[in-house]
Amino acid sequence: MTEQSAPKTESHDPDFPEAFLQFMRSGWREDPLHVTPVPEAPNYAKRRAAVSEAFPGETLIIPSGTEKVRANDTDYPFRPGSDFFYLTGDRDPDSVLVLRPSGSGHDAVLYTHDRNSKDTDGFFRDRNGELWVGRRHTLAEKSTELGLETAPYGELGRALAGSAPARTRVLRGLDAAVDRTVLAYEPDPQVRRDRELGRVLSELKLVKDEWEIAQLQDAIDATVRGFEDVARVLPADRSVKERLLEGVFGLRARHDGNDVGYSSIVGAGPHATILHWIRNTGVTRPGELLLMDMGVEGHNLYTADVTRTLPVSGTFTPLQRQVYDIVHASQQAGMDFIQPGVVFQDVHQVCMRVLAEGLHDLGLLPVGVDEAMESTSTVYRRWTLHGFGHMLGIDVHDCSQARKEAYRNGPLGEGYVLTVEPGLYFQPEDDMVPDELRGLGIRIEDDVLVTADGCRNLSAGLPRSADQVEQWLASQRAAGPRLPG
Repeated sequence: MTEQSAPKTESHDPDFPEAFLQFMRSGWREDPLHVTPVPEAPNYAKRRAAVSEAFPGETLIIPSGTEKVRANDTDYPFRPGSDFFYLTGDRDPDSVLVLRPSGSGHDAVLYTHDRNSKDTDGFFRDRNGELWVGRRHTLAEKSTELGLETAPYGELGRALAGSAPARTRVLRGLDAAVDRTVLAYEPDPQVRRDRELGRVLSELKLVKDEWEIAQLQDAIDATVRGFEDVARVLPADRSVKERLLEGVFGLRARHDGNDVGYSSIVGAGPHATILHWIRNTGVTRPGELLLMDMGVEGHNLYTADVTRTLPVSGTFTPLQRQVYDIVHASQQAGMDFIQPGVVFQDVHQVCMRVLAEGLHDLGLLPVGVDEAMESTSTVYRRWTLHGFGHMLGIDVHDCSQARKEAYRNGPLGEGYVLTVEPGLYFQPEDDMVPDELRGLGIRIEDDVLVTADGCRNLSAGLPRSADQVEQWLASQRAAGPRLPG
């Protein structure tokens, strides 16, 4: 880790003559960047205090991650690692949060790159220089904004030299240089120690505070507007490309938030039966259904995750409605069951039983409902495929490293935010179902907050029942297309 890396230039950069270099090094004014502390800085400090309390006397290292090459000399848009952002609010690559033991707990220092100021040739030669990417923060400016001590990234190696492995934990897999500097990635016991840091962070994120809930609500509200945008350009009488609808929603996500929270799923017709259909190369067809699983990631990186299944023509056929009603009843049963103390897996069982009963009514189950629900059978899963939902927050699949007893096999707590998203999927090539069901896929997904006496549907701005969906789709079409504004 050096103080100043070589300029990151384009492959087609010319060799500049000295006269040009000298000319570019002078005549620039330095305008100050006016920064103030971000209002959420105390939230990040509170979280650092919580993770500090979990690991007294240990050094904790959490990187933001590095830029990833998309093709040749172009990178993917950078998004910081969720745990790093959760603790700092910093958005830059190649940054590392270090929590060092002190008498009062831990001292937090953010090691990050200083700006390529006009004092260096990197200002105009480096692809990350300010002539290319705009004014960046100095270390002091970033410290003021985040309420966090900063230090040059180049000093990280010296700062970590001599750290005792037995008293150090690293959030690995984000920055290979940091992984190598701290300790080679060896098997036990260090791997277990490092994973413990990820586990604690995941379990800290299970309960959302008021600020986090507000961030999620903002992202969900933007998602509702995005679904409305799509409905307004979805023709009832002709085909349009799935990618058109994906792009319309993406415009809303970029305008009202940071971006989409995950690759949008826009599944027309039989594509709705493919759980992670993100190629979106198909077209809608009147008479078929359209499944859209999409979410806006807000400006502070909290994301929504919502799915709606719409009848392209405007109304469900009797069979489509019958299957849709089964899925809606399953989702409603899960929501009605959720409250603090209820075990996550029990919500799953409630939703799945309603789906299994519906499959039985359709004449598809080879056994009775009770037998199908036994752990030794679960044959209903041929058409349900996935669980009822997952935790939601700064990651679309939040808290993923939490222990099973704290998450999947544990009780829900007040302040948890999770999705409820049952579905039924009949593959086009499934000979176990009649022709009229093949290629039919329906999922309904909402984002709910566990409250003191139940749950609150944060995405209630979008209708769920078949009648309401038809009425909503008609009203959106009548309103006509709109641009975000």
